[in-house]
Amino acid sequence: MSILLKLAEIEKKYEQLSEKLSDNSVISQRELYNKLTKEFSDLKPIVEKYRVLKEVQNEIDGNLELSKEDDPEMAALAKEELPGLEKQKTELESDIELLLLPKDPLDAKNVMLEVRAGTGGDEAALFAADLLRMYLRYAEKMHWKAEVLSQSDSSGGGLKEVVVMLEGQDVYSQLKFEGGVHRVQRVPETETQGRVHTSACSVVVMPEADEVDVVIDDKDLKIDVMRAGGPGGQSVNTTDSAVRITYLPTNTVVICQDEKSQHKNKAKAMKVLRSRLLDAKLAKQHAEISAKRKSMVGSGDRSERIRTYNFPQNRLTDHRIGLTLHKLDYVIEGDLHMVITELRTHHQAELLQSEMT
Repeated sequence: MSILLKLAEIEKKYEQLSEKLSDNSVISQRELYNKLTKEFSDLKPIVEKYRVLKEVQNEIDGNLELSKEDDPEMAALAKEELPGLEKQKTELESDIELLLLPKDPLDAKNVMLEVRAGTGGDEAALFAADLLRMYLRYAEKMHWKAEVLSQSDSSGGGLKEVVVMLEGQDVYSQLKFEGGVHRVQRVPETETQGRVHTSACSVVVMPEADEVDVVIDDKDLKIDVMRAGGPGGQSVNTTDSAVRITYLPTNTVVICQDEKSQHKNKAKAMKVLRSRLLDAKLAKQHAEISAKRKSMVGSGDRSERIRTYNFPQNRLTDHRIGLTLHKLDYVIEGDLHMVITELRTHHQAELLQSEMT
């Protein structure tokens, strides 16, 4: 099917949806109405671009006719306008191609973001705290809601690991390429000879799982309650409020102890567990898909070093797409959009290429 035939069908469907959404019998069915409204809003940008494209094509056709006129002045004017119209047409076609790319059904989901200190001891833990701050500042700029679900501090003022829930518009679509090993090169504050040290942290980005996404049987769970503990093992709570949940089929363990209420800690732990299980399921699916065609930026393997933060050179390098920016000071303060935009653009180009082959 040609792209123009496909666009004509989309426009027809858009008009049918518009009629249905003004039907009182549909409006009265809340679930159906919401579903059709979502479909309508998804098609709207495509149809709007297509209608402009048709107008531009009509102008091109009209100018081509006028360029054959006997009136030399009229013909010259028509020819003069053609390059601009052709350029506008090309830009519209490129925009439409991007809009027609298959949507990731997870893009609109909220995210469970995990940051864990890796190799590098205290310096890795300090870098983990820096990464968390970077993501929280970016979330603030995006007007997302952030909630720390689980956090383990290091004795040196950094973070061993942290799990944060980020809620807002299209969170997963913005952060899904952040998963992997992030490497830092800088001079630690404790370094007296000015030597650059290399440390690493791992970042995991998991779409929030609804109960319908991951069904968990209670018999597959082992739930333990205990007293919450702080850094160095000191007690921070005198009641058994901390909760450890083990998912027996995969031996996946989640511990939550930040809340004083055992009930709240259990609810948070179940959220994290559900998202981890969905993430594992998706990782398996992605591995199967990528064996057939490469449609993602990088392999998605968490052992893969995806990015280096070089503080002495104020340089950030994303190794998957060969991006280098000498604006690390801005990025680490939450101006992550300049990296994310490049990653998403590269991903779209990969998708377009795979659609054409």
